[in-house]
Amino acid sequence: MELHDEVAVRLAGLEQRYTAGRRAIVEVLERSDRPLTVPEMIDAADPGSLPVSSAYRNLVVLLDAGVVHRVAGTDDHGRFELAEDLAGHHHHLLCDSCGIVADISAYPRLERALADAARMARDETGFEVTGHRIDLLGQCEACRA
Repeated sequence: MELHDEVAVRLAGLEQRYTAGRRAIVEVLERSDRPLTVPEMIDAADPGSLPVSSAYRNLVVLLDAGVVHRVAGTDDHGRFELAEDLAGHHHHLLCDSCGIVADISAYPRLERALADAARMARDETGFEVTGHRIDLLGQCEACRA
């Protein structure tokens, strides 16, 4: 199913409409190569398409519908991205200095090792692992310079 059709279905499940403001958020996050703060989303949107007054309200609805996901960083700023089932599986690099969060691909070798670890955890504890998230902490190239 196409992204915007899936978003509309999820919103309809909550008796919400896929408004222009919500579409602007989804489009900005779809184009981004990393999770964004709300001010970054507003700056990246077409002028006038995402007013500050409605950006936060629309984001809450998209969170409730499972369209977007909040990514915790190393600073106090909330960052958001499309939900993994819409955008694809990946991990994050978090800079301890500036707080930026960057996406990194989920490499096959790492994913196999994590699947093995999940099986071991299940065998030892009986806990059924259904997914994982990995955040690697350090300093981005700009902060190291």
